[in-house]
Amino acid sequence: MTGKPPLTLLIAAPRGFCAGVDRAIRIVELALEKWGAPVYVRHEIVHNRHVVDGLRARGAVFVEDLADCPDDRPVVFSAHGVPRAVPAEAARRNMIAVDATCPLVTKVHMEADRHHAEGRQLVMIGHAGHPETVGTMGQLAPGEVLLVETAGDVARLEVRDPDRLAFVTQTTLSVDDTAAVVAALRARFPAIVGPRREDICYATTNRQAAVKAIAPRADAILVIGAPNSSNSLRLVEVARAAGCADARLVQRATDIDWPSLAGARAVGLTAGASAPEELVEEVAAAFAERYALTRETVETAVERVEFRVPRILREPA
Repeated sequence: MTGKPPLTLLIAAPRGFCAGVDRAIRIVELALEKWGAPVYVRHEIVHNRHVVDGLRARGAVFVEDLADCPDDRPVVFSAHGVPRAVPAEAARRNMIAVDATCPLVTKVHMEADRHHAEGRQLVMIGHAGHPETVGTMGQLAPGEVLLVETAGDVARLEVRDPDRLAFVTQTTLSVDDTAAVVAALRARFPAIVGPRREDICYATTNRQAAVKAIAPRADAILVIGAPNSSNSLRLVEVARAAGCADARLVQRATDIDWPSLAGARAVGLTAGASAPEELVEEVAAAFAERYALTRETVETAVERVEFRVPRILREPA
Protein backbone atom coordinates (compact mmCIF):
# COMPACT_ATOMS: atom_id res chain seq x y z
CA MET A 1 0.00 0.00 0.00
CA THR A 2 1.29 3.43 -0.96
CA GLY A 3 -1.00 5.40 1.35
CA LYS A 4 -1.77 7.69 -1.56
CA PRO A 5 -5.38 8.21 -2.62
CA PRO A 6 -6.30 6.67 -6.00
CA LEU A 7 -6.86 8.96 -8.97
CA THR A 8 -7.34 8.48 -12.68
CA LEU A 9 -5.73 11.10 -14.91
CA LEU A 10 -7.70 11.35 -18.15
CA ILE A 11 -5.23 12.74 -20.69
CA ALA A 12 -6.75 14.22 -23.83
CA ALA A 13 -5.44 13.41 -27.28
CA PRO A 14 -4.88 15.42 -29.37
CA ARG A 15 -3.42 18.09 -27.09
CA GLY A 16 -0.62 20.63 -27.09
CA PHE A 17 1.38 21.86 -30.04
CA CYS A 18 -0.35 22.13 -33.40
CA ALA A 19 1.47 22.20 -36.74
CA GLY A 20 1.31 26.00 -36.95
CA VAL A 21 2.85 26.49 -33.50
CA ASP A 22 5.51 23.87 -34.13
CA ARG A 23 6.42 25.61 -37.41
CA ALA A 24 6.54 29.07 -35.80
CA ILE A 25 8.90 27.96 -33.03
CA ARG A 26 11.09 26.17 -35.56
CA ILE A 27 11.25 29.35 -37.64
CA VAL A 28 12.70 31.32 -34.71
CA GLU A 29 15.17 28.52 -33.95
CA LEU A 30 16.32 28.37 -37.59
CA ALA A 31 16.59 32.16 -37.79
CA LEU A 32 18.88 32.12 -34.74
CA GLU A 33 20.98 29.36 -36.33
CA LYS A 34 21.22 31.19 -39.65
CA TRP A 35 21.79 34.80 -38.55
CA GLY A 36 22.84 34.46 -34.93
CA ALA A 37 21.49 36.46 -32.01
CA PRO A 38 19.70 38.68 -31.65
CA VAL A 39 16.69 37.85 -33.81
CA TYR A 40 13.71 40.10 -33.19
CA VAL A 41 10.19 38.71 -32.98
CA ARG A 42 7.17 40.98 -33.32
CA HIS A 43 4.82 39.86 -30.55
CA GLU A 44 5.21 36.56 -28.67
CA ILE A 45 5.84 33.93 -31.33
CA VAL A 46 3.14 31.85 -29.61
CA HIS A 47 1.23 32.51 -26.40
CA ASN A 48 3.21 30.44 -23.92
CA ARG A 49 5.62 31.85 -21.34
CA HIS A 50 7.69 28.64 -21.15
CA VAL A 51 8.27 28.65 -24.91
CA VAL A 52 8.95 32.38 -25.11
CA ASP A 53 11.40 32.32 -22.19
CA GLY A 54 13.27 29.41 -23.78
CA LEU A 55 13.68 31.27 -27.07
CA ARG A 56 14.60 34.48 -25.26
CA ALA A 57 17.42 32.62 -23.51
CA ARG A 58 18.76 31.64 -26.93
CA GLY A 59 18.78 35.21 -28.24
CA ALA A 60 15.27 36.03 -29.43
CA VAL A 61 14.09 39.55 -28.56
CA PHE A 62 10.31 39.96 -28.32
CA VAL A 63 8.83 43.36 -29.13
CA GLU A 64 5.33 44.66 -29.79
CA ASP A 65 6.17 47.18 -32.49
CA LEU A 66 8.34 47.07 -35.58
CA ALA A 67 9.69 50.47 -34.53
CA ASP A 68 11.52 48.66 -31.71
CA CYS A 69 13.50 46.55 -34.20
CA PRO A 70 16.77 47.75 -35.73
CA ASP A 71 17.04 47.77 -39.52
CA ASP A 72 20.09 45.47 -39.58
CA ARG A 73 18.69 42.46 -37.67
CA PRO A 74 16.13 39.87 -38.83
CA VAL A 75 12.55 40.13 -37.61
CA VAL A 76 10.05 37.28 -37.38
CA PHE A 77 6.30 37.88 -37.51
CA SER A 78 4.40 35.76 -34.97
CA ALA A 79 2.14 32.80 -35.72
CA HIS A 80 -0.94 34.98 -35.18
CA GLY A 81 -0.33 37.08 -38.31
CA VAL A 82 0.15 40.82 -38.72
CA PRO A 83 -1.67 43.68 -40.44
CA ARG A 84 -0.56 44.23 -44.04
CA ALA A 85 1.14 47.50 -43.10
CA VAL A 86 3.75 45.66 -41.00
CA PRO A 87 5.55 43.68 -43.73
CA ALA A 88 5.19 46.71 -46.00
CA GLU A 89 7.08 48.82 -43.46
CA ALA A 90 9.72 46.10 -43.04
CA ALA A 91 10.23 46.07 -46.82
CA ARG A 92 10.52 49.87 -46.89
CA ARG A 93 13.30 49.62 -44.29
CA ASN A 94 15.03 46.81 -46.23
CA MET A 95 14.79 44.49 -43.24
CA ILE A 96 15.18 40.72 -43.34
CA ALA A 97 11.63 39.66 -42.45
CA VAL A 98 10.45 36.09 -41.92
CA ASP A 99 6.74 35.39 -41.77
CA ALA A 100 5.80 32.74 -39.18
CA THR A 101 2.06 33.29 -39.64
CA CYS A 102 0.23 29.98 -39.38
CA PRO A 103 -0.75 28.87 -42.91
CA LEU A 104 -4.34 28.43 -41.73
CA VAL A 105 -4.40 32.09 -40.66
CA THR A 106 -2.87 33.06 -44.00
CA LYS A 107 -5.74 31.17 -45.65
CA VAL A 108 -8.19 33.45 -43.82
CA HIS A 109 -6.24 36.50 -45.03
CA MET A 110 -6.54 35.22 -48.59
CA GLU A 111 -10.28 34.72 -48.15
CA ALA A 112 -10.58 38.32 -46.97
CA ASP A 113 -8.68 39.54 -50.04
CA ARG A 114 -10.88 37.50 -52.37
CA HIS A 115 -14.14 38.73 -50.89
CA HIS A 116 -12.91 42.32 -50.96
CA ALA A 117 -11.91 41.96 -54.62
CA GLU A 118 -15.43 40.72 -55.36
CA GLY A 119 -16.94 43.82 -53.74
CA ARG A 120 -18.06 42.37 -50.42
CA GLN A 121 -17.76 43.97 -47.02
CA LEU A 122 -16.40 41.51 -44.48
CA VAL A 123 -17.64 40.45 -41.05
CA MET A 124 -15.05 38.84 -38.80
CA ILE A 125 -16.06 36.61 -35.92
CA GLY A 126 -13.28 37.01 -33.37
CA HIS A 127 -12.08 38.51 -30.11
CA ALA A 128 -11.36 42.24 -30.05
CA GLY A 129 -7.69 43.01 -29.51
CA HIS A 130 -6.44 39.46 -30.09
CA PRO A 131 -3.38 39.64 -32.38
CA GLU A 132 -4.93 37.25 -34.91
CA THR A 133 -8.04 39.39 -35.15
CA VAL A 134 -5.96 42.56 -35.44
CA GLY A 135 -3.86 40.95 -38.16
CA THR A 136 -6.82 39.73 -40.20
CA MET A 137 -8.75 43.00 -39.94
CA GLY A 138 -5.54 44.80 -40.89
CA GLN A 139 -5.46 43.08 -44.28
CA LEU A 140 -8.04 45.55 -45.55
CA ALA A 141 -8.75 49.26 -45.15
CA PRO A 142 -10.61 50.53 -42.06
CA GLY A 143 -14.35 49.91 -42.35
CA GLU A 144 -13.98 47.00 -44.73
CA VAL A 145 -13.97 44.45 -41.89
CA LEU A 146 -16.59 44.59 -39.13
CA LEU A 147 -16.00 42.64 -35.90
CA VAL A 148 -18.56 40.58 -34.00
CA GLU A 149 -17.79 38.54 -30.89
CA THR A 150 -21.19 37.11 -29.97
CA ALA A 151 -24.53 36.33 -31.56
CA GLY A 152 -25.91 39.41 -29.77
CA ASP A 153 -23.46 41.63 -31.64
CA VAL A 154 -25.02 40.66 -34.97
CA ALA A 155 -28.21 42.62 -34.29
CA ARG A 156 -26.15 45.81 -33.83
CA LEU A 157 -24.17 45.52 -37.07
CA GLU A 158 -24.40 48.44 -39.47
CA VAL A 159 -23.40 47.23 -42.91
CA ARG A 160 -22.94 48.98 -46.23
CA ASP A 161 -25.04 46.55 -48.27
CA PRO A 162 -26.71 43.49 -46.70
CA ASP A 163 -26.59 41.71 -50.06
CA ARG A 164 -22.80 42.13 -50.43
CA LEU A 165 -21.40 40.56 -47.28
CA ALA A 166 -19.02 37.72 -46.39
CA PHE A 167 -17.71 36.38 -43.10
CA VAL A 168 -14.49 34.84 -41.81
CA THR A 169 -13.56 33.64 -38.34
CA GLN A 170 -10.61 33.68 -35.98
CA THR A 171 -9.06 30.21 -36.05
CA THR A 172 -9.02 29.61 -32.27
CA LEU A 173 -12.67 30.09 -31.32
CA SER A 174 -15.12 27.76 -29.64
CA VAL A 175 -16.72 25.62 -32.32
CA ASP A 176 -20.14 25.72 -30.65
CA ASP A 177 -20.11 29.45 -29.88
CA THR A 178 -19.02 30.25 -33.42
CA ALA A 179 -21.84 28.15 -34.88
CA ALA A 180 -24.32 30.29 -32.94
CA VAL A 181 -22.81 33.52 -34.32
CA VAL A 182 -22.83 32.15 -37.87
CA ALA A 183 -26.49 31.16 -37.48
CA ALA A 184 -27.33 34.69 -36.32
CA LEU A 185 -25.48 36.19 -39.30
CA ARG A 186 -27.27 33.93 -41.78
CA ALA A 187 -30.64 34.69 -40.17
CA ARG A 188 -30.18 38.46 -40.44
CA PHE A 189 -28.25 38.49 -43.73
CA PRO A 190 -29.46 35.54 -45.85
CA ALA A 191 -27.17 36.51 -48.74
CA ILE A 192 -23.98 36.47 -46.63
CA VAL A 193 -21.17 34.34 -48.06
CA GLY A 194 -18.83 32.27 -45.91
CA PRO A 195 -16.31 29.47 -46.10
CA ARG A 196 -17.62 25.97 -46.75
CA ARG A 197 -16.77 25.33 -43.13
CA GLU A 198 -15.82 27.88 -40.52
CA ASP A 199 -12.17 28.92 -40.41
CA ILE A 200 -11.61 27.38 -36.97
CA CYS A 201 -8.48 25.30 -37.43
CA TYR A 202 -8.32 21.51 -37.29
CA ALA A 203 -6.23 21.60 -34.09
CA THR A 204 -8.67 23.83 -32.21
CA THR A 205 -11.57 21.62 -33.31
CA ASN A 206 -9.76 18.40 -32.36
CA ARG A 207 -8.68 19.63 -28.93
CA GLN A 208 -12.18 20.78 -28.12
CA ALA A 209 -13.61 17.40 -29.19
CA ALA A 210 -11.15 15.56 -26.94
CA VAL A 211 -12.14 17.74 -23.97
CA LYS A 212 -15.83 17.07 -24.65
CA ALA A 213 -15.09 13.33 -24.49
CA ILE A 214 -13.38 13.69 -21.10
CA ALA A 215 -15.66 16.21 -19.40
CA PRO A 216 -18.53 13.88 -18.35
CA ARG A 217 -16.08 11.58 -16.53
CA ALA A 218 -13.92 14.19 -14.81
CA ASP A 219 -14.34 15.79 -11.40
CA ALA A 220 -12.01 18.56 -12.59
CA ILE A 221 -10.17 19.42 -15.80
CA LEU A 222 -6.84 21.21 -16.01
CA VAL A 223 -5.97 23.03 -19.23
CA ILE A 224 -2.28 23.85 -19.57
CA GLY A 225 -2.00 27.19 -21.32
CA ALA A 226 -1.34 30.90 -21.00
CA PRO A 227 -3.92 33.46 -19.83
CA ASN A 228 -3.60 35.25 -23.20
CA SER A 229 -3.98 32.04 -25.24
CA SER A 230 -7.37 32.14 -26.95
CA ASN A 231 -7.49 28.45 -27.80
CA SER A 232 -6.58 27.49 -24.21
CA LEU A 233 -9.29 29.71 -22.72
CA ARG A 234 -11.80 28.20 -25.13
CA LEU A 235 -10.85 24.71 -23.88
CA VAL A 236 -11.78 25.75 -20.35
CA GLU A 237 -15.13 27.07 -21.59
CA VAL A 238 -15.79 23.95 -23.66
CA ALA A 239 -15.02 21.69 -20.69
CA ARG A 240 -17.49 23.54 -18.49
CA ALA A 241 -20.18 23.50 -21.18
CA ALA A 242 -19.62 19.76 -21.69
CA GLY A 243 -20.33 18.90 -18.07
CA CYS A 244 -17.24 19.57 -15.96
CA ALA A 245 -17.98 22.66 -13.90
CA ASP A 246 -14.51 22.65 -12.33
CA ALA A 247 -12.36 23.39 -15.38
CA ARG A 248 -9.41 25.69 -14.90
CA LEU A 249 -6.36 27.08 -16.65
CA VAL A 250 -2.87 26.42 -15.28
CA GLN A 251 0.45 27.43 -16.81
CA ARG A 252 2.38 24.55 -15.23
CA ALA A 253 2.42 22.18 -12.25
CA THR A 254 3.35 24.89 -9.73
CA ASP A 255 0.05 26.65 -10.47
CA ILE A 256 -2.14 23.75 -9.35
CA ASP A 257 -4.31 24.34 -6.28
CA TRP A 258 -3.97 20.87 -4.77
CA PRO A 259 -6.32 21.32 -1.77
CA SER A 260 -9.16 22.18 -4.15
CA LEU A 261 -8.75 18.75 -5.79
CA ALA A 262 -9.22 16.85 -2.52
CA GLY A 263 -11.75 14.05 -3.01
CA ALA A 264 -11.40 14.00 -6.81
CA ARG A 265 -11.30 10.50 -8.30
CA ALA A 266 -10.77 11.48 -11.94
CA VAL A 267 -9.07 14.59 -13.32
CA GLY A 268 -8.87 15.52 -16.99
CA LEU A 269 -5.71 16.99 -18.46
CA THR A 270 -5.16 18.74 -21.76
CA ALA A 271 -2.96 21.48 -23.20
CA GLY A 272 -3.63 24.38 -25.51
CA ALA A 273 -2.02 24.46 -28.94
CA SER A 274 0.85 26.66 -27.67
CA ALA A 275 1.78 24.44 -24.70
CA PRO A 276 4.68 21.94 -25.05
CA GLU A 277 4.33 18.29 -24.10
CA GLU A 278 7.00 18.63 -21.42
CA LEU A 279 4.54 20.70 -19.36
CA VAL A 280 1.93 17.92 -19.67
CA GLU A 281 4.48 15.43 -18.36
CA GLU A 282 5.46 17.84 -15.57
CA VAL A 283 1.84 18.02 -14.41
CA ALA A 284 1.38 14.25 -14.71
CA ALA A 285 4.52 13.71 -12.60
CA ALA A 286 3.18 16.10 -9.96
CA PHE A 287 -0.01 14.02 -9.75
CA ALA A 288 2.03 10.81 -9.48
CA GLU A 289 3.83 12.25 -6.44
CA ARG A 290 0.54 12.80 -4.65
CA TYR A 291 -1.75 10.00 -5.87
CA ALA A 292 -1.77 6.31 -6.70
CA LEU A 293 -2.11 7.31 -10.31
CA THR A 294 -3.74 5.58 -13.24
CA ARG A 295 -3.05 7.30 -16.56
CA GLU A 296 -5.66 6.91 -19.29
CA THR A 297 -5.31 8.52 -22.71
CA VAL A 298 -8.62 9.49 -24.33
CA GLU A 299 -7.94 9.81 -28.06
CA THR A 300 -10.56 11.24 -30.41
CA ALA A 301 -8.42 12.01 -33.47
CA VAL A 302 -4.95 11.45 -34.93
CA GLU A 303 -3.13 14.46 -36.39
CA ARG A 304 -0.52 14.17 -39.13
CA VAL A 305 -0.44 17.78 -40.39
CA GLU A 306 2.95 19.40 -41.03
CA PHE A 307 3.78 22.83 -42.45
CA ARG A 308 7.07 23.73 -44.17
CA VAL A 309 9.19 26.66 -43.01
CA PRO A 310 9.68 29.64 -45.38
CA ARG A 311 12.15 29.21 -48.24
CA ILE A 312 14.45 31.96 -46.91
CA LEU A 313 15.33 29.62 -44.01
CA ARG A 314 16.00 26.68 -46.34
CA GLU A 315 18.47 28.62 -48.48
CA PRO A 316 22.22 28.92 -47.69
CA ALA A 317 23.19 31.94 -45.62
